[in-house]
Amino acid sequence: MELPKLTDFDCRGRRVLVRCDLDVPLRQAQGELFVEDDSRIRECLPSIKYLLDHAAKVILMGHSGRPEGQVVEELKLAPMAEKIKQLFNSRSSPLSIKWRKGFNFQLDGFSAYQISENLVLLENLRFYPGEESNDPQFAQALAVLGEFYVNEAFAASHREHASIVGVPKLLPHAAGFHFASEAEHLSKVLENPKRPLVLLVGGAKPETKLPLALEFAQKTDWVLIGGALAQRAKYQEQSDLKAKNILFANLTEDGFDIDGESIKKFSDIIKEAGTIIWNGPMGKYEEERWGAGTKRIAAEIVGCSGFKVVGGGDTIAALTKFNLIDKMDYVSTAGGAMLEYLSKGTLPGLEALK
Repeated sequence: MELPKLTDFDCRGRRVLVRCDLDVPLRQAQGELFVEDDSRIRECLPSIKYLLDHAAKVILMGHSGRPEGQVVEELKLAPMAEKIKQLFNSRSSPLSIKWRKGFNFQLDGFSAYQISENLVLLENLRFYPGEESNDPQFAQALAVLGEFYVNEAFAASHREHASIVGVPKLLPHAAGFHFASEAEHLSKVLENPKRPLVLLVGGAKPETKLPLALEFAQKTDWVLIGGALAQRAKYQEQSDLKAKNILFANLTEDGFDIDGESIKKFSDIIKEAGTIIWNGPMGKYEEERWGAGTKRIAAEIVGCSGFKVVGGGDTIAALTKFNLIDKMDYVSTAGGAMLEYLSKGTLPGLEALK
């Protein structure tokens, strides 16, 4: 896939807008919010460091949650700014940053956090209605802040939002290092996958995932559906759901896990897979009594000799909990974006970069 590369441009001394993936889990401790899982933030660091090393002035952009165009105190990006500062000041990635926690200012009308002299983070873009509506005037207001644009938010690139598809129309642009890596690895699954090709999908967001799973069924040998998606599908009367290569799990009586019969049926298919793609847990894995389905299916995938691709925050969290994350061949930080890319072969954010 041909995408404009960051290394092909001279950004020295220029203001560069970098759309990051900052929608990460938070936890509260002693009345303050902290980043609980920084894996998505870490994926952005190589591109940011490259730009800073080449004397660029970097303006980071991102979102958290669904504030629907309103300022929501608990969705402010101060914890993410603090985490970025910590990561850059770690021994593995030294950068001299002196930043007083909570210090913020206005950057041409946008609230922002000054992380270092040449590194700034804009406040949650979804506080502005123009972000999700892809308002041209909002995209223009963002574009005025910079001279160059980098997309390092593959996981958000299935959204036609201003910072994803609007800004790159107005500025020279490139894919970030992680964005390019995601596109490259996932495209290999599309090009010539080893068969049987199996999609395992679970978790929540049925309104998003079910249509994509049905579309992907045309390319796969099997689509296995568990978790809350299986529960939702039981009440839908779509003929598409009865395709011969789609198998729905039965749930336990309480509805929080898949049952033993479904575990066996899924396992038999997974064992023979040449390529398996997994997005979404099979149940409420966070609690021991409902974690059996996800844990046993994860173990079956690890034991499979096929190429193993996993993605999505909950899937990664489950595999991390069970100490199996390093057993996968490729781990995508994207969830819905990964599914959409594999089902459609492209994303709005990717098309904007082309």
